[in-house]
Amino acid sequence: MENFEPKENGEWGVGSGEEARELLAGSKGEEFSPLLPAPRPSAFFQYPIPKTQLLLHLIPIIGFFPSLWTLYRGQGSREQLAISRMSITLALTWLLGYLLLGTGAATSDFFPLRFFILNSFLTSGYFLVSVWLILRLMQGKSGRLPGFTTLAERVLGKYLS
Repeated sequence: MENFEPKENGEWGVGSGEEARELLAGSKGEEFSPLLPAPRPSAFFQYPIPKTQLLLHLIPIIGFFPSLWTLYRGQGSREQLAISRMSITLALTWLLGYLLLGTGAATSDFFPLRFFILNSFLTSGYFLVSVWLILRLMQGKSGRLPGFTTLAERVLGKYLS
């Protein structure tokens, strides 16, 4: 009795067993059931994200825009979405602090120099944290900041992605 197996043209029908087994054999020689279609990558299968793309999201000020685009599309790996949320939160926190300290320096009669110094510390801190995160990612370590990543996921996780 002949086997009911797929033919070379993709249709199902009666064919010789050896031809069908060779056709259905995978790259490592394993055989698939003739009644089930060959496995295909799932829709949720994520290809690894190149490190350079993740590093782009962490560049101070400039990385805000690719991060925003990634979250707007809602497509990307879990790691890429987490890095994007953190990058946006870092940039918006820095921008808010920069504007508040700049406004305070412009309107204050008592402490304008102190506000400018604090503003420069805030900006330097933002750049140093970004460079530190870039170096951690290059070493293959986690790109998370304790507390800050949780804040980013809680605030931006609701609205984006």
